[in-house]
Amino acid sequence: MLESFLPISFALKRHRVLIAGFLAPFAAAGLVMLIAACAERWAKGPRFRVTPLTLAATAVLASSIPFLIVIFLAIRERRRHRISWSGILGLFFAVVSLAVPIYCLCGTILIWIQMRHEAAHNIPAPAFQARDLYGNNQRLGDHKGEVVLVNVWRTWCMPCLAEMPRLEHLYQEHKNEGLIVFGISDEDPATQRQVLAKVPVTYPLLTYDGQIPGLYRRVAVPITFVIDRRGILQFAIKGDETLEKLDNTVVSLLTGQP
Repeated sequence: MLESFLPISFALKRHRVLIAGFLAPFAAAGLVMLIAACAERWAKGPRFRVTPLTLAATAVLASSIPFLIVIFLAIRERRRHRISWSGILGLFFAVVSLAVPIYCLCGTILIWIQMRHEAAHNIPAPAFQARDLYGNNQRLGDHKGEVVLVNVWRTWCMPCLAEMPRLEHLYQEHKNEGLIVFGISDEDPATQRQVLAKVPVTYPLLTYDGQIPGLYRRVAVPITFVIDRRGILQFAIKGDETLEKLDNTVVSLLTGQP
C-alpha cells in the first residue's frame, strides 16, 4: 500500500512550485474573504473595532503570503538544481496572484485619501465650479459671506436619499439668513432627475461638468462639508453621524454664536 503512494508523493514534491503557484491566486482571494468575514463578525462585538484602513492593510499583507511561499519554494528548488518548466509555470501563476494584493493596496490608498479628506478642517475650502441639473454654472466663490453646505451623494445610496429631506428643510428654513446647500454627484443629470421625482429638493444639485476638487470627490458617501462665512472649511459630517450636529452648527455659524 505504501509503495503505491510513492510515485504520487514524488510527483507532488517534484511539481510543488507549480502546485503552489496554481493555488496561490485562490489562496490570496480566500484570505481576503476570510479577513472580511472576521472583520464583519468583530464589528458586531463590543470589544473589537477594526478601521477600514487597518482592514485593507491587513488584506494586502495576508494576500501576499501565497506569492511569498511560491518564491520560497522556487528558491529552494533553484539551489538544488535548475528550476524546471513546471516551476517557471508555477512562478507565472504566483505573479498572477499578485493582482489580489495590488487591488487591496489600491483600495488601501483610496481609503487613506478618503480619510484625509474627511478629516480636513480649518483650511480654506477648495473652490469649485460646476453645472447644475439645468445647465447653470454654480461657483463656490459666488457665495462669499454665506454659510455653505456641500453634500456629496449618489442616487444608489439609501442613506444619501434619507438625509436629503432634512437638508432641504434646513435650506428652506435658513436660506434667507445666508445658507446655501449644494449637492454633488458624479452621475449624469438624467439619473439625478429621476431621484428628484421621488425626493424633491430645491437646492442646486451639481454634476461633474466643471472643476470639482478631489476633496469633494474622493470621499465615502454620504458626507456633508460645512464652510463658514469666511470660506473656511469647518469639518465634515459623515452619513452615519447625527444631523442634529449639522443643525446646531449651521445656526451657530449663521448667528455668529460660538
